[in-house]
Amino acid sequence: MSNQGIEGGVTAPSGFRASGLHCGIKASGKPDLSLIVSDTPAAAAGLFTINLAKAAPLYLCENHLKTNGGYVRAIVTNSGCANACTGPQGEADAHEMAVLTAAAVGCHKEDVLVASTGVIGVNLKMDAIRAGIPMAVKALDAKGGAAAARAIMTTDPFPKEYAIEVDTKMLGSFRVGGMAKGSGMIEPRMATMLGYLTTDAAVDGEMLQRALAEASRYTFNAITVDGEPSTNDCVFALANGASGVVINEHLYPAFVEALRAVAHELALGIVRGGEGATKLIAITVTGASTDADAWMAARAIANSPLVKTAVHGGDPNWGRLVAAAGRSGAKFVLGGARVQIGELVLFEDGRPFDELAPKAAEYLTGKDLAITVDLGAGGSHRATVWTCDLSAEYVKINAEYRT
Repeated sequence: MSNQGIEGGVTAPSGFRASGLHCGIKASGKPDLSLIVSDTPAAAAGLFTINLAKAAPLYLCENHLKTNGGYVRAIVTNSGCANACTGPQGEADAHEMAVLTAAAVGCHKEDVLVASTGVIGVNLKMDAIRAGIPMAVKALDAKGGAAAARAIMTTDPFPKEYAIEVDTKMLGSFRVGGMAKGSGMIEPRMATMLGYLTTDAAVDGEMLQRALAEASRYTFNAITVDGEPSTNDCVFALANGASGVVINEHLYPAFVEALRAVAHELALGIVRGGEGATKLIAITVTGASTDADAWMAARAIANSPLVKTAVHGGDPNWGRLVAAAGRSGAKFVLGGARVQIGELVLFEDGRPFDELAPKAAEYLTGKDLAITVDLGAGGSHRATVWTCDLSAEYVKINAEYRT
């Protein structure tokens, strides 16, 4: 089997159309309403935020996925307003978005998923939504993936979309496409990030849910910008079978790898576009006693403000890496620990190698960086979490977010 990157995002797979436009939510006039439609009912799967202050659309989506037989026709998303912490009115507004979309598309309201992103605690401008949804349906296009990706953005500096085609050799080809948004308030841990994956392979709902969870573990669930799981985080996958390729247990590994490949590109795009970010940093932890320890330590290091600011300033401060690993809660043995920045070992077996600091500082001037910390616990478990640096621009963006 072979995978090849292609254009089109969520509309690269057959049988999907999408649109994105400005309906009046954002005062800036930028696109703020996105719609994805499958021409036929698509098997659906979803993962949702661990944040207990969950937004109204997420409750609606969880309910619809339980009651619609596992099939979906459309996903409608607004940006500029999170519809979170908005009480009964927010629930009513999310429900109305589903009803309006269903009427315009021609399906049951339970066949529609709803997502929102933006400022928390603000009610949706429903007059804009009511006018915008029919326009979004009218604008649906088999090449509309790029427009849809732009319409879900908030503080994102660029849209995130990707797609691949998988040649199974004997059974034909299928495609997987995707788009995502997120720049700040990012540490999904699904369970502000939204992710959408589409495929024209035929996959039953239970298998699709399993595949989405597996693909997300090392992609969407392995990124952080600021360690803040949002009220609105969600990832959806739709499979409409238009390619004729049926995913069985034999093809399942290839399908999961295809989902993972698309999700990986989208996830790294979120970190690259993190608020104020100038560097992408891969934090890899090795030598952990357990898988849980590996992830615990990697997250602690990746979320450390001291580590992230040091990297931003080009300071190869191995002490901050050791300190973050040591307080992470994972088993840590200082005498066996090792810190590596790029290919340079700056600390090993209790001994610093500060003479390499100038070379490490030079390495940190790059944009794509790798840092490895061995916990010295003698284990074989490892984990990689992608993060970004922490800059003054991040502080400025978030200090002024509501003003």
